[in-house]
Amino acid sequence: MMSVEMPGGFWKDYELIDSGNCEKLERFGEYCLVRPEPKALWDKSMPEADWARAAHIRFRPGAGFGKAGKEDSGTWEKCRKADDQWVIRYGGGQEGLDFSLRLGMTAFKHVGVFPEQASNWEYIYRNTRELVAEAERNGRPRPKVLNLFAYTGAASLAAKKAGADVTHLDSVRQVVTWARTNMELSRLDNIRWVVEDAMKFVRREARRGNVYQGIILDPPAYGHGPDGEKWKLDECLYEMLCNVASILAPADSFMVLNLYSNGFSAVLGETVVRQAFALGSDSKVGIESGELVLNDSFGKRLPLSIFVRMRR
Repeated sequence: MMSVEMPGGFWKDYELIDSGNCEKLERFGEYCLVRPEPKALWDKSMPEADWARAAHIRFRPGAGFGKAGKEDSGTWEKCRKADDQWVIRYGGGQEGLDFSLRLGMTAFKHVGVFPEQASNWEYIYRNTRELVAEAERNGRPRPKVLNLFAYTGAASLAAKKAGADVTHLDSVRQVVTWARTNMELSRLDNIRWVVEDAMKFVRREARRGNVYQGIILDPPAYGHGPDGEKWKLDECLYEMLCNVASILAPADSFMVLNLYSNGFSAVLGETVVRQAFALGSDSKVGIESGELVLNDSFGKRLPLSIFVRMRR
């Protein structure tokens, strides 16, 4: 089943105000930002002067904009008084799902959160809670959730809030430190932090026979491990999923895959998952896929990523 999903209206600290002309005007907490958005191919609904009046901070693309691997390069420009770092809160659509995220202006156009991922956070929280409740009923240990390519950790916080033992892995030490800050801001603790190449880690876990009840993957199109290991989505995704299949519990488990690469569709994502997990057309395993989008205040839908989720 394919679907189109977006953040719920209950999230008061984020808003896509307008989009168009390859830009988006967003509000994160008290600040409004203008950032490039190549997928916003239509015209803006608001006049340019209104964008300028609203913006606290604007990202100016650099010479690499539009070039693979360099498309996010550029510089930040403050239009009005604004802090370099600030905190927003995610108040979810389910009781108990809330956490805090520290945002900031990175060397690229990112600020530390991808708002369209809220639907995945809701899914992770809901399914983890179900697994925790089942484990408690049957006297089993708490479920273990592994978050690969975990960035600043919103998905890790969702799983931790639900009561799982969480392992958070990223190859960049600075973003793992950022994720730890988010954990502390959210008054959580005991997340396991790993700075390592994701493929190496998953292969080692498979050799050791370690198993997880939940696995989350949000791989980039291109990347490098801490020791220079190369990641290219087109070449590595299927192998990664085959390895993930060997460490995901065969029952009472879930997996979430998110893909931002422009060359990938929901159909492709679902097919590669089905092949890696050897799921035939008659499989009883629950699998869903679709697009994650943001709706601006004028009703324009901005598609940003595709997801595949599996529950068994």
